[in-house]
Amino acid sequence: MTNEFLAFAPLSTAPAVDPARALLDEMMARVGVDGLAAALGDAGLLAHVDQHAAAVRDALRNAGRDVDAEGLAAYAKSIAAAADRMGRPVPQPGHAYLSGSAWLAAEWHLMRLVAVCMIAESAGLL
Repeated sequence: MTNEFLAFAPLSTAPAVDPARALLDEMMARVGVDGLAAALGDAGLLAHVDQHAAAVRDALRNAGRDVDAEGLAAYAKSIAAAADRMGRPVPQPGHAYLSGSAWLAAEWHLMRLVAVCMIAESAGLL
């Protein structure tokens, strides 16, 4: 059975894509899911991510930005761009570290992006 009303609904009724949330979703797929899953199984790693999250919040506030989707996305975008320029691109979805020990040894930019994902998730932005 089909719904004629939905089949012929004007495109303007489709929800607008929020670029900030789309970028946060991408970061969650690239590093957040694996990083946060590992952190939930390792108290030391969780504390490490939490320290990075505090630094992210401080950096946003010091820059006069809100800790919201737009602020977090701008921060994540700048971290990812800088890492890419240094030849350390953010892994594609499904290619991030899996173990807590690997995440504990992860590069700074990856930990910052996992922290951004943690903040976004806890704020209900994803």
